[in-house]
Amino acid sequence: MTELDTTGAWLSREDLDNARERLPILYVSAVPVRVDDRGVVTHFGLLLRAGSEGEIGLEVVGGRVFYHERIRDALSRHIETDLGAMALPRIPLSPQPFTIAEFFPTPGVTPFHDPRQHAVALAYVVAVTGDCRPQKDALDLSWVTPSEAAGIAGRGEMTGGHGVLVRQALAHLGYPI
Repeated sequence: MTELDTTGAWLSREDLDNARERLPILYVSAVPVRVDDRGVVTHFGLLLRAGSEGEIGLEVVGGRVFYHERIRDALSRHIETDLGAMALPRIPLSPQPFTIAEFFPTPGVTPFHDPRQHAVALAYVVAVTGDCRPQKDALDLSWVTPSEAAGIAGRGEMTGGHGVLVRQALAHLGYPI
């Protein structure tokens, strides 16, 4: 990953709160997967995380894109932040999202909800080959089969619409949902 000087581009808490009240914020979401030697997805990685309002639920990897940061660098940074430096993501040279999720602070506008802001997330499926361990605010990491992921996503165990992202990733990869 290219080093990124964010000192001049980083917003204070007050500036970020002001921006969140006025502008959609760009995010990336990554559904981490394990693949076999033929490239077939065998497992989905789901993070157990405490939300901004204290709720605990399952989510995928994700976070904001910094000013002057490439999408693939943002994906790498968030995978490292959530899964550790040894996750070893295989991000394509020219990443293409499988969907775009629009999170609203008002529930029910879309299936995606973030009480803090209006955010637009470019969502990717990213194979990881290394040792993954939950980091920062991620409490746990579970590797589940595609059929288990479909069940978890369908039962509403994922917060903020992340279950919809997992179902869309499954459909994108050709799995029944």
